[in-house]
Amino acid sequence: MYDKILIVKPSSLGDIIHALPLLNLIKKEMPDSEVHWLVARGFEDILEGHPFIKRLIIINKENWKNPSLMFQNIKEIFQLAVQLKEECYDVVIDLQGLFRSGFISWLSRCPIKLGFSDAREFSYIFYTHTIEGGKGIHAVERYLKIGRLLGINSQEISFPLFHIKPSPVREQYFVVVPGARWPSKRWPAGYFVKLLRYTSALGLTPVLLGAKDDITLSEEIIKDSGINCMNLTGKTDLKQLCSVIKDAKFMITNDSGPMHIAAALGIKVFSIFGPTDERLTGPYGGKHVVIKAEGLQCRPCRKRKCHTMECLKGITPEEVYRIIASDKTIQTPQFSSM
Repeated sequence: MYDKILIVKPSSLGDIIHALPLLNLIKKEMPDSEVHWLVARGFEDILEGHPFIKRLIIINKENWKNPSLMFQNIKEIFQLAVQLKEECYDVVIDLQGLFRSGFISWLSRCPIKLGFSDAREFSYIFYTHTIEGGKGIHAVERYLKIGRLLGINSQEISFPLFHIKPSPVREQYFVVVPGARWPSKRWPAGYFVKLLRYTSALGLTPVLLGAKDDITLSEEIIKDSGINCMNLTGKTDLKQLCSVIKDAKFMITNDSGPMHIAAALGIKVFSIFGPTDERLTGPYGGKHVVIKAEGLQCRPCRKRKCHTMECLKGITPEEVYRIIASDKTIQTPQFSSM
């Protein structure tokens, strides 16, 4: 039994979602424990107000990469070290598995520091106890392995997102996420244009979501499609994003952070995968559909940039619509009237 636990998982959005089942098991097996979570600025909204988390510790991770802010960063790291040491944690769990996160774990001066023996950037040198995460398993299952070091044997997978409020959108709708962090993950904009035209037959309003960097992309897709859409791209914080996703009929998306939110909330996901491996980072759960080009030896290449984009261009809007329209698990006005 540990009274005070720190989870170090600064980013990214999908990875934070994947870590929630471990948080759920910790609170289920050790309900009296006090859990803190160290998160990077920009991702705190998804965790803020979570009943299982007593305190959020927010770091300016992006600033730490900027040499011109060296003195400011040194000051912040020193203050963080003092802050973590004062908390007197019983155990620190590093789920990020990078040198920076391992170093943060060490700064806590906690007597028990848990992490993966196969973590990157030699971060395992900072841990007192390790377990092999494995490279060929989904991130959710990898994170749950840390539970064994805590004495938790359960493998129950549940995503505690009950602090997310209902959607402000009142009409029936589905969600479209045309953006992605890597250029190589983005299905061509023209393909989304054609798909939106096809989906107008479903009788649902498309709601486009994404980050501020995706605003222009969404605006172009809506304009070229000529379809009546609701564009919330860049207009929501993470908690509002979750609320909109929560009541959607389904989601069409690239390999993206919102994809993982939808899967965690139990929303049917039709995900378009190119260079990344759906076995490791796909939408978690058996109800979702991964759409990928078949017969390509080059995928998954995991490259952030690609000149040909064969793996995505080979997935046609007609194919994606056929898969969606033939799925009997989603209820649309069209299906319900049949």
